[in-house]
Amino acid sequence: MALPGKQILVNAFNMNSVGHINHGTWTHPRDTSTDYRKLDYWTSLAKTLERGLFDGLFLADILGTYDIYGGNVDLTLRESIQLPVNDPILLVSAMAAVTEHLGFGVTVNVNQEPPYTFARRMSTLDHLTGGRIGWNIVTGYLDSAARAVGRDAQTGHDLRYDQADEYLDVLYKLWEGSWDEDAVRRDKAARVFADPAKVRKVIHHGRFYDVEGYHLSEPSPQRTPLLYQAGASGRGQRFAARHAECVFIGALTPEAAQKTSRDIRAAVVAAGRRPEDVKIFVGINVVTDRSSAAAREKLQDYLAHTSPEAGLAHFAASTGIDFARYGLDDPIPYGETNSIQSATKLAQTQKWTKRDLLAKHALGGRYPALVGTPAEVADELERWVRVGEIDGFNLTRIVAPESYEDFADLVVPELQDRGLYKTEYAAGTLRHKVFGAGDRLPARHAAEAFRPNRLAAE
Repeated sequence: MALPGKQILVNAFNMNSVGHINHGTWTHPRDTSTDYRKLDYWTSLAKTLERGLFDGLFLADILGTYDIYGGNVDLTLRESIQLPVNDPILLVSAMAAVTEHLGFGVTVNVNQEPPYTFARRMSTLDHLTGGRIGWNIVTGYLDSAARAVGRDAQTGHDLRYDQADEYLDVLYKLWEGSWDEDAVRRDKAARVFADPAKVRKVIHHGRFYDVEGYHLSEPSPQRTPLLYQAGASGRGQRFAARHAECVFIGALTPEAAQKTSRDIRAAVVAAGRRPEDVKIFVGINVVTDRSSAAAREKLQDYLAHTSPEAGLAHFAASTGIDFARYGLDDPIPYGETNSIQSATKLAQTQKWTKRDLLAKHALGGRYPALVGTPAEVADELERWVRVGEIDGFNLTRIVAPESYEDFADLVVPELQDRGLYKTEYAAGTLRHKVFGAGDRLPARHAAEAFRPNRLAAE
């Protein structure tokens, strides 16, 4: 069944590191991810993605290290399980310089820096990219990250979201409220660059933050970057309902995606927004070739290099459970942790043993894998969108850059033939490309309360 009028959105899912989702594949002879520290690795990738009309490059990030499995970082270091990991933000300007349309979603933890300085960094990128920047909002979950910056442990799960809510309020005041739209005049004859009457100081004294100052950047093309978020817990979904425009979910089946999608859209409506105000993305692996046999052979080639144990070590950090302590078939006492609640709940519901988890991580990660010809992959992508009621995918790399090249060269033309994928980029900012409704957040978004017209009315 076709999807009338709907085109599938696709981000490349990556990280400024060797290992990201599918662990162990850095050892594959065609994989180039060990060159992650070289600028041409990233500019070449950006050109490939734009050639494939990808909507964006979604860059994950993490503060801290995965030290739960075995109580140390030995396997993390041997397999480069997101260690080392470099700053994703510093890549964006270079990639933007060699592309015209590709969007960039960068992950930054709200605990990483004060909202005042972060606001300027993102406004700067929005200017330099011509409005192609997005921000993936995360609150963190690793105690190792907390210890690295002088705290004993992460604060409680829900409290982290309370703090993030206030962080966003401060950012909206800076991005949306500090400068009027027509504050900048650039009038050389009158010697007026900006009208002082149209620039105001932000004053915020809250539970977590105290800020008094003018936003240091003039209004950028989007003002507020496109907002991504990936929390799947109840508190995370309430946060997404208020703030997020693009929500990244994990789901092993389209049916599971459907339930989460409906929950998220219902929460968005309860927050006074519209169901279509969020685009929902699922993480996915794709292994494709010109014949089914060749695709299956390619998968087996990849599996010869993956590390299921490294994938399990990553999952251990996500759940806060040291699976190294258990035998293959021992019962695992899953309980509530301060880590990623959705990951723990899934494992508990499924009653996964260590043997089960190693099987789930056969490809080095747990995301579903679509394997087959371009037509077979397109069939499955279409089914995920239709049944899962999602809008698109975050496409992982298994072998870099081969996974993205195969998708661009083989799957994209198939999707285009079905009318499910754009044949050219729309003009405008990243927000407009994704939603087709202008460059700025709509008035029904929470940011509206912090805009000058609303502040003046109050």
